[in-house]
Amino acid sequence: MLTILGFAMIATFLVLIMMKKMSPIAALVLIPALFCVFVGKGARLGDYVLEGVGNLAPTAAMLMFAIVYFGVMIDVGLFDPIVRGILRFCKADPLRIVVGTAVLAAIVSLDGDGSTTFMITVSAMYPLYKRLKMSLVVMTGVAATANGVMNTLPWGGPTARAATALKVDAADIFVPMIPALAVGLLFVFVLAYVLGRRERKRLGVLTLDDVLETETETVTETVLVRTGGGKGTDRSPTGGAGTGADAASQNEGAASQKDDAESQNDDEDDERLQGLDPDRATLRPKLYWFNACLTVALLAAMIMEILPIPVLFLLGAALALTVNFPKMADQKARVAAHAENVLNVSGMVFAAAVFTGVLTGTGMVKHMADWLVGAIPEGMGPHMGIVTGLLSLPLTYFMSNDGFYFGVLPVLAEAGAAHGVSPLEIARASLVGQALHMSSPLVPAVYVLVGMAKVEFGDHTKFTVKWAALTSLVVLGAGILFGII
Repeated sequence: MLTILGFAMIATFLVLIMMKKMSPIAALVLIPALFCVFVGKGARLGDYVLEGVGNLAPTAAMLMFAIVYFGVMIDVGLFDPIVRGILRFCKADPLRIVVGTAVLAAIVSLDGDGSTTFMITVSAMYPLYKRLKMSLVVMTGVAATANGVMNTLPWGGPTARAATALKVDAADIFVPMIPALAVGLLFVFVLAYVLGRRERKRLGVLTLDDVLETETETVTETVLVRTGGGKGTDRSPTGGAGTGADAASQNEGAASQKDDAESQNDDEDDERLQGLDPDRATLRPKLYWFNACLTVALLAAMIMEILPIPVLFLLGAALALTVNFPKMADQKARVAAHAENVLNVSGMVFAAAVFTGVLTGTGMVKHMADWLVGAIPEGMGPHMGIVTGLLSLPLTYFMSNDGFYFGVLPVLAEAGAAHGVSPLEIARASLVGQALHMSSPLVPAVYVLVGMAKVEFGDHTKFTVKWAALTSLVVLGAGILFGII
């Protein structure tokens, strides 16, 4: 019964948010509360929620201060050189922009934190997508999928969890998987190319000059209308030559304004498509190397696990604000500037805590996992690596990484061991589903992505799930082909 209710709860949640019948926050709170009552454990709802909040509180704190920290770094210009390089490559070509999104997301994903990746990627690429009227779900889908593949880095989380759960070395899991993961990342780039060609076909083959010329013509047409130029603007009672002369004079004035606008656009064309204002008041060029060293030190401390990640970001955010903006008013202004993102993301995380708390506390997760493992035919025992890879897609989507790696993976490894399949092979196969996992409603970072991109979570899910699942299957196929799985 709990198995059926668990799947029903997840299905209800996904259907409602994809049909836009409920907001993600409302769905994450109300649906599990309702199903908790159905299970007959409504009296313990408070305990489940508090337990879920307690488990996700460090994640919420990390995201809150990470948003402030990287928001400040974006404000002061730390990432401007990287962004300009990517955007110079992209120009105004939809194909290049989508490929550039995948490349940028993959590069930034090297820090192992999805929230950081999405903040930097969206900040850089969002203005281009909006300016060219490109599909924003293409941006979120490509970024999430690229980050999902890169999330398998040893310091990204899943690999470390698998190593801990099965008591094996993380390097022994990850290093042999590199060829398969490389194929997966290459597939993401190919996917970005295909989606980019589709966007180019929809919008036309564009260049920077085309965009600027179109904008200038739009401005000129507006001037003509406002000054009474063009057809249908003869409002003189006589309708004679004098009116034509006035119109000609107005057209000449508008043409002069157009020339001035074109000249100004030629000087500023690169800046206008950068997405990050090169003259913003928050820039701190004299502190560039301080900010760069601080960020490198912060990321190194994260990888070396010197302190818990929430503590590192809390300290980093406080130091970045104090050094870059010594005045109290400026500090308050920077915090206020990023408050909307902080509130949206932290609110979503705590709402997700209700969902995960009920799912775990009522025992739904355990019964769902046991049912899936029990449904494996006896004859598939020698192929438990492939089975684990396939199961990692739905299980890491519907469960947290902690739930999958610490709750389900040991059971799969034990079943595999009975048929001579090594724990290392099971661990490697368990990484396959990460491309899909990064778009799971239980991943806090995905709310950073859709929130900053101003995309409905349901729209992102409908677009991304099929491509992310295909990417995961490509990784699995490559792993089988190379003899890794």
